[in-house]
Amino acid sequence: MRIELATEPGDPQRPNEDYASVALPASGQGGALVLLDGVTPPAEDYGCRHTVPWFTARLGGAMLELSVSLRDMTLAEVLDAAISRTAAAHRATCDLSHVRTPQATVVAARWSTETVEYLVLSDSVLLLERADGSVHPVLDPRLDHLPPAVQERRAAVRALPRGSAERAAAAREYGRAVEALRNAEGGFFTAAADPAVAARAVTGSLPRSGIRSLTALTDGAARWVEVFREGSWADCVGLVAAQGPQSLIDRVRAAEAADPEATAHPRGKGRDDAAVIFVVP
Repeated sequence: MRIELATEPGDPQRPNEDYASVALPASGQGGALVLLDGVTPPAEDYGCRHTVPWFTARLGGAMLELSVSLRDMTLAEVLDAAISRTAAAHRATCDLSHVRTPQATVVAARWSTETVEYLVLSDSVLLLERADGSVHPVLDPRLDHLPPAVQERRAAVRALPRGSAERAAAAREYGRAVEALRNAEGGFFTAAADPAVAARAVTGSLPRSGIRSLTALTDGAARWVEVFREGSWADCVGLVAAQGPQSLIDRVRAAEAADPEATAHPRGKGRDDAAVIFVVP
């Protein structure tokens, strides 16, 4: 078995909001990975006294424990229980009904001698390399398929000069339109305080014999493919397998540095937290 992971904040002066972990049960049979991308909160009050890293550590830790210790639970049930446990830890002090209460995207995978199970919620990615060498990305596409009017607002923001008052005003309008779709019908879903969101995740399982490797990426690492178009998903897996997860993050940082104003490659953040897990089960 081969396990490698790397994570790095987008801004060294700010805490990393990504979470990456892998666990192997004492039996030596199988294992589990959990990857979370914490959603950066707004500057204004968001109803919670806790930080996003606090939330991702709590949620990720709970998911990892339950994935390994209670293997009769599905990964959706694990996510449901982990959200409930995390919410209980701060419900007495925080307004968990706030739309921007701490939340995260989720990737989880668990393997045994017979099967590989997976779960993806929101815009982090799991890459399944099959035994024949082909690569299948497991994606939750809802954030990329927002209503046309919202997509038009995003395009309008990106067409305006960075730093301009016009762009700032348009960005606020776009932000409000996106927030109205967060964890709402017709919009997109993240793991926050409502355990019912676990039923919205993309899930599945495959025979262990058909899987060569698993690569989990937060969107800050996946932008090598999705934003910078430096290669395909298969190229991404090949790079990580040959040179390790940090090499992918290093290439993302180089691409970000080459386009600091995000003009050639429009993106919400010039630099983003990035995390990569690579497992050959």
